[in-house]
Amino acid sequence: MTSVELDELCKLIIQSDQSIRFVGIADKYGKQVAVNYREGLVPYLNQTESEIYSIDTVMRMNSRKEMESKLGKVIYSFTLYEKIKRATIYARNIDYPVLMVSFDTQSDHHNIILNKILPIVREKLFKG
Repeated sequence: MTSVELDELCKLIIQSDQSIRFVGIADKYGKQVAVNYREGLVPYLNQTESEIYSIDTVMRMNSRKEMESKLGKVIYSFTLYEKIKRATIYARNIDYPVLMVSFDTQSDHHNIILNKILPIVREKLFKG
């Protein structure tokens, strides 16, 4: 996918639900290749912090894949913070394996991921 297509994917996901704050796509090394924030949002993390978080996210997702033979394929992982909810969706794309999404705390993140985000990602990014 081109950087324009990745940016468009982030925009589609942001537009899918008003409680989505941030969408980012990382490559297999943890480098952010596309990022989109909800309009008017002031992020909690600056750009450097967000990039470090992205690298950590890819490393954690890679460690989860080691248990797939026993537990099944990773769909997404979730973390609840005091100020936000964050999910990491494993996109099963060789070049862009990780989709990071943050939500407002009152959101129904599970429903949004399963019924809004995953259908978009499957259509645009999933590879198998």
